[in-house]
Amino acid sequence: MADQSTELKGPDFQRGVSATDVKEGMSLLGHATGEAVLLSRLDGRCYAVGAICTHYSGQLAKGLDVDGTVRCPLHHSCFSLRTGEALRPPGLNDLARFRVEERDGKVFVREKLEQPAQPAKHKPKRTPKSVVIVGAGAAGESATETLRREGYAGPIAIIDPDTSAPVDRPNLSKDYLAGEAQPEWIPLRPPEFFQEHDVELLRGREVRAIDARTRRITMDDGSTRDFDSLILATGAEPIRLNLPGSSGPRVLYLRSLADSDAIIAAASRAKRVAVLGASFIGLEVAASLRKRGLEVHVAAPEGRPLERVLGAELGDVVRALHEKKGVVFHLGRTGKSVEPGHLVLDDGSKIPADFIVAGVGVRPRTQLADALGLTQDKGVVVNERLETSAPNIFAAGDIARWPDPHSGAAIRVEHWVVAQRQGQTAARNVLGAGERFDAVPFFWSIHYDISIHYVGHAERWDRTAIDGDPAKHDCAVRYMAGDKVLAVATIFRDRASLEAEVRMERRS
Repeated sequence: MADQSTELKGPDFQRGVSATDVKEGMSLLGHATGEAVLLSRLDGRCYAVGAICTHYSGQLAKGLDVDGTVRCPLHHSCFSLRTGEALRPPGLNDLARFRVEERDGKVFVREKLEQPAQPAKHKPKRTPKSVVIVGAGAAGESATETLRREGYAGPIAIIDPDTSAPVDRPNLSKDYLAGEAQPEWIPLRPPEFFQEHDVELLRGREVRAIDARTRRITMDDGSTRDFDSLILATGAEPIRLNLPGSSGPRVLYLRSLADSDAIIAAASRAKRVAVLGASFIGLEVAASLRKRGLEVHVAAPEGRPLERVLGAELGDVVRALHEKKGVVFHLGRTGKSVEPGHLVLDDGSKIPADFIVAGVGVRPRTQLADALGLTQDKGVVVNERLETSAPNIFAAGDIARWPDPHSGAAIRVEHWVVAQRQGQTAARNVLGAGERFDAVPFFWSIHYDISIHYVGHAERWDRTAIDGDPAKHDCAVRYMAGDKVLAVATIFRDRASLEAEVRMERRS
């Protein structure tokens, strides 16, 4: 989704800039060959790479340079300033790189260079006979790409019951649901990508059984696949309502592309919708359906939306944002039943609704882990390398509970970027890297034209410290336990979010 239509700014590097303008460890924005370019000096040598993030076209010059890398201000993708290589998701594609020439006291950026066909820098320490990945969501897809990037040439099979996976799931509740994202933006990779990388992608298929002793999986059609290493990335599934009348077609959920399409189809025939649950998903659905012109009511048991995660101040901001756009809240209320044309609440009141979207949470899909007898604690327990209690079986993404070095607790979170980065670590450890997963959790949520960034993890906190004014949509909120910052939420302070991420990394 990169967009090179951004207005070109800064000097024309083809004409050259003074060598003294290119400072050690600091990138300089300019342009060459009609593209925005970052020019950097690292260890005395100059490098040039594209300046537009390959994820959602963030302007990397507004990001943060960290130890020879640049981090995107939008969603914290990380790229090498030397090679342009995409080092950390959500950015998947590498940046363009350019030839640099330094002479006569000036630095020139010349033609664009071809990216290496195989960016792997070393041979894997361990080479499994085969790798099977169960789940083609954020973690599974990222693991697949990482295996190939790290030089693994053996068989890879990735299996998922979703016929459209892997897709850009965060978009399903945001721009795509609102009708502002094109359908072609949604697949993470085109089908030919997996063919070109010799990956067997089995979509619309269920794994029925896994035998850890014989290292064999059995699928729904009775066919089998052998594995030397296994990555479980089965994700989570929506919690289904258990209310009278809730099993009918008027109650919808959002997890897959098919789910998002079903909501869009229902919205095209409707005037009113009730959203049950004021979760991030529920509120993003509410915002998207308001953009489609529907009357939207949100019912939830809490007194403030998102207060448990964001606290009172930002909870009030989120509520005000939605109410300004016409969303009607029914807080302190739960669902009692579903009737034709209505959602009935626990106090007997009725919300008129042509259909209902339930966003009351998700649960990890641990059925295969159950059958394998893996150690669990509200998720699959893994060590710092994301290995489960069974050798050479790893878990990543929404199902994994890992020892988080930043909070000092074992945690499980349901964030897209966390799942992608865990997929990377699990894949590297399949290849013998022995890498600790120590990425700081990060997520973003969009409500109309307001984006909230959140780094860290704070299930509870003693106090908050606020810099700026949440009501003016310009703030950073720190969630504190004693003197320790557990997490930071920001609105329109993207660089502050990146800086908080780096501080947490260096503290661990």
